[in-house]
Amino acid sequence: MEKLLGIIIPVYNESENIERTLTEIEAAVSTPHRIYIVYDFEEDDTLPVARELKKRGIDIQFLKNDRGGVCNAIKSGLFHAKEDYLLVTMADMSDDFRAVDRMYQLMQKGWDLVCGSRYMKGGRQIGGPWLKKTLSRLAGVSLRYVTGLPTHDATNSFKLYRKRLFDSINIESDTGFVIGMEIVIKAYFSGFSVTEIPCTWTDREKGKSRFKTFQWGPYYLRWYLYAIGQALLNKRGGCIV
Repeated sequence: MEKLLGIIIPVYNESENIERTLTEIEAAVSTPHRIYIVYDFEEDDTLPVARELKKRGIDIQFLKNDRGGVCNAIKSGLFHAKEDYLLVTMADMSDDFRAVDRMYQLMQKGWDLVCGSRYMKGGRQIGGPWLKKTLSRLAGVSLRYVTGLPTHDATNSFKLYRKRLFDSINIESDTGFVIGMEIVIKAYFSGFSVTEIPCTWTDREKGKSRFKTFQWGPYYLRWYLYAIGQALLNKRGGCIV
């Protein structure tokens, strides 16, 4: 059966989580799919666990991220995966895999980008640092009402993209998880269709988060201000590169 869905998972020493993550994906996602494990270095302790699961029949491809860092790992996945629809998710069980089939169905109806949203009606966020949650919610909700961006949760990395987006959008981010915010903003102001569905985000139980609120904050602010500027210029539907 042809697989239209590629699931991209950037990893960094996620041996404690990856088996559960991959088995949960297989249990929750009925859409035929392929999983891409994107790693920075051969000694990553995620790899032996994932390779064993591949032997058991899970369709897994491994991509080496030669440039290093989570942002470049996500970009490597988005540009090297072959499927028409590309989902970015994490290896720490934070994302809601029950939402994936519905995201895929919306994509087949013609949407170009489907956002998993913690902050719309029906969405939830369980755990996590208070400051990070507060800033993320404020950014997402305010962008929706100030700029018209059709998601309450621009900063969430859990998004499904139509691959053709990346023929039109120049991705500038090279730090952290900011790439998800940049893409959704540029996609919307380039005229692509964007929607959202509610999902639950749960803070990791094992391993250490590598999210850096203060270090990455200025990069999120850059794209926040960019979106406001585009809205003020009334560039919805223009070609933003």
